[in-house]
Amino acid sequence: MAKEERPPRFEEALSELESLVRRLEEGDMPLEESLAAFERGMGIVKTLGERLADIEKRVDVLLERTGGVTLVPADDEPEDD
Repeated sequence: MAKEERPPRFEEALSELESLVRRLEEGDMPLEESLAAFERGMGIVKTLGERLADIEKRVDVLLERTGGVTLVPADDEPEDD
């Protein structure tokens, strides 16, 4: 039985994307390798976007279950006198 691969953690995928971007920005790769890196990066961007959308949905569900939470921007917090 083949072992099922787990998708990389969000942080691992983001780190790989950052590494690809750095390599592309350096401009030292041959064209075909650059294209492959760009395609891989675009795949990672798509996957991360989907994962963020799923997480946002989960947070929305949790907020609905708890009656919602009012978020206050840090600069609007009341000061202690």
